Formats: sequence, C-alpha cells, structure tokens
Amino acid sequence: MLPLLADSLPLITAGGDPLAAPQGGRAFANRSFIIQVLLILGILLITAWLFMKRGAKQLAVRRLLIICFAIFAVLTVIFPTVLTEVAHFVGVGRGADLLLYATVVVLLGFLALQEARAKNEEKRTTYLARRLAIDEAEEPASYRERALHRRDG
Repeated sequence: MLPLLADSLPLITAGGDPLAAPQGGRAFANRSFIIQVLLILGILLITAWLFMKRGAKQLAVRRLLIICFAIFAVLTVIFPTVLTEVAHFVGVGRGADLLLYATVVVLLGFLALQEARAKNEEKRTTYLARRLAIDEAEEPASYRERALHRRDG
C-alpha cells in the first residue's frame, strides 16, 4: 500500500519535479494541480459555510461527520488512486464509480431526512393554524346575536 501512496502523490510534493507525470506531460500536470487546488478550496469553503449556517444549534455528531467527510474529500482529491484501490477492494471497477454510488446513497439519505422534516413541519403548521383558529374564534353567543341582528335589520 505504501508504494501506492507514493504513486498517487505526483503533483503535490515538496521537492523534485512535481509536474513530471508519467503519461501526461507538463500541461496536463498543471491542469491536474489546478483542479486539485480548486476542489480542495471548494470542499473547505462548503464545510465552513455549513458550520456558519448551522451555528451552535448543530449537534456535535453532525459536526464530526462534516469534518470526516471534508477530510475524506480532500484525501480523495490528493490521492485519487487510493480511492481506486478501495473500489477494487469492494468489487467496483473504478474509484469514480465508487464515489458515484456513495453519492447516490448519501443523496437518498438526505432526501429521506428532508421528507421527514417536511412532514414534521407540515404537522406543526397544521397544529398551529388550528390553535390560532380556535383562539381567535368568535364566541357562539356573540355570533348568534350578530347573525340575528343582520336578519332583523
């Protein structure tokens, strides 16, 4: 596994020629480095935004999951061949396919969670509307009196 990690880090290195890609050449390696930096910045920005939007109300477990996901995403960008090796280990052809499958599962989980939240909000809104209608309802005696005065007058 150690040679695999060394092979998956051709673009981000401290010394030597980091742009010496075996099959791509200098221009391809530059673009790969640029996309790696952009993806990592995007992941970090989205993670920071999630923390700011949720604030102190967010549970510690959610924060840990977000941090773990961000670390996983950054490592996947830096070491793409590791994801491919994990994919091969679990029986999937490519790392990109494994990532797609995992994304579908996470998306379906997110949709289920949003559906449950929407149902809870709908129940709460219905309850509040009923309470408001009951609290603001006119007393039966005053309604009867008002209705009879309209008929007489």
